[in-house]
Amino acid sequence: MHWFTITFLSFVAASVMVRLWLSQRQAKHIRAHYAEVPAAFADKISLEDHHRAADYSCAKIGVGRISLAWETLWLLLWTIGGGINLIDQWWLDFEYSTITTGIAVIFSLTLVSSILNLPFSLYHTFVIEERFGFNQTTWRTWLLDLIKTAFLVVLLGVPLVSAILWLMNQAGANWWIYAWLLWMGFTLIMIWAYPAFIAPLFNKFSPLEDAALRTRIENLLERCGFHSRGVFVVDGSRRSSHGNAYFTGFGRNKRIVFFDTLLESLSEDEVEAVLAHELGHFKRNHIKKSLLLSSVISLLGFAILAWLMSSDWFYSSLGVQTASTHAALILFMMIMPVFTYFISPLFSALSRKHEFEADEFAHSNSDYRALISALVNLYRDNASTLTPDPIHSMFYDSHPPAMIRIDHLETIAAGSSG
Repeated sequence: MHWFTITFLSFVAASVMVRLWLSQRQAKHIRAHYAEVPAAFADKISLEDHHRAADYSCAKIGVGRISLAWETLWLLLWTIGGGINLIDQWWLDFEYSTITTGIAVIFSLTLVSSILNLPFSLYHTFVIEERFGFNQTTWRTWLLDLIKTAFLVVLLGVPLVSAILWLMNQAGANWWIYAWLLWMGFTLIMIWAYPAFIAPLFNKFSPLEDAALRTRIENLLERCGFHSRGVFVVDGSRRSSHGNAYFTGFGRNKRIVFFDTLLESLSEDEVEAVLAHELGHFKRNHIKKSLLLSSVISLLGFAILAWLMSSDWFYSSLGVQTASTHAALILFMMIMPVFTYFISPLFSALSRKHEFEADEFAHSNSDYRALISALVNLYRDNASTLTPDPIHSMFYDSHPPAMIRIDHLETIAAGSSG
């Protein structure tokens, strides 16, 4: 057995064991605190809501374990099991051009993988989310979303993948630099186009009609020096009762977006505080920093792919007989999550740092007590557990746990008042 095959299998086994260990810790920690609401939240969240959040989290953990086993099985079947090679050889027999063959193989695998994962998507939406009172998605909406997504994948994905494969075949030794520039250009265009052209295909965006709240928000935006295309309300209740808020786009295409479910559950003070938090991400340049980090990682990824692509052992050790640019791209995209899993805590830590900074900005530009109240309401309404396992949280949580986040806000407030 080739050394890279052994390395790959070792990382697969290690990542699966760590994922299962973390999920076990999370479930055990949640159950250990099931009997009572944490003292800091005892007067804000009922025991019934606490139980609901615990049950919801554990239900997702259970499905996640099955999904992990399923995904790992198919990863091994696609690679060392010869699945990619089987599809690749089938398309090679047609003797199409290099680009056409590559597109056919890539999208065949994408289609089959999507079909294999459909049962988990359906179960999550129509069983788990339904059981806990979150699902608002009808079968018609779900099917239309699936069709629209497939249409966008073809419309946007075929030209992008074709261009990258062409560069890999024709642009010489430095193809990876040109491909990276193409990828970054595509990413920036998508960030710009998403709020105006893509998101409206799935949801209805309406200007905020509440005049008093709109005036209050506009005053906050003016104080913070934030200019956007407007404040919009999205009909998130068509699919789920979960609430959220975000801003999207860049340049002149920036938009502030509130879920209608969020506006229904929060007061004006709380909405202003949540928006101040979101503006904190903008004012602290978190979007730019994340984009810069993403660009560096993607450049490194293309460089590694360029090295692997020229090594025959890369293909043979992962079950592919015929070396090709599209096979290299497919294998790289499939196996990289296995190798990068163990650095995920670094990205989670960076995200949590950004959340703390955004909270600090919100404290300076709104009532911190309203933000705390809004966070409690969001944790309750979204059935987010108040008692996550610390190590599990370190690996996965992009936001600090509720108690730590609220303690941080109160510490800032005490320091500023002192």
